Amino acid sequence: MRMRRALLLAAVFALSTLDGVAEEKQIVDVKELAGSWRGWVTEVAGDEWATMNVSADGSYKASAISTTTLGKFYLEAGKLRYRSRRTTPAAMPSAEVFGTASVSEDNGKTILTLMPDEPNYPGRAEYEKVK
Repeated sequence: MRMRRALLLAAVFALSTLDGVAEEKQIVDVKELAGSWRGWVTEVAGDEWATMNVSADGSYKASAISTTTLGKFYLEAGKLRYRSRRTTPAAMPSAEVFGTASVSEDNGKTILTLMPDEPNYPGRAEYEKVK
């Protein structure tokens, strides 16, 4: 009985110190996203290294090994969203894709996560701000 209590107490202390858990940052203007980002995007063939440059108006260009994507971030009812369209490869044009985006901060890093509304669509991405 005493051992169970000690283990339970240890588990509570271990879980209560959630140091390093990313804190979501509320975006009030897409200008906050302006700059260069780098990270990973999920594609049909697997995860690919990607870079993304975001302008002050929320428009962006993202490039990975197999594709280039043009898009725009916008706020809808206070939520950060995006729409995008793949521009390469030319043989595989894409319809416009809509999704949600979120920004979090953890250990001095700013992380931008993109999640397509369509769960079966590749394109989930996670970027870290570099400038």
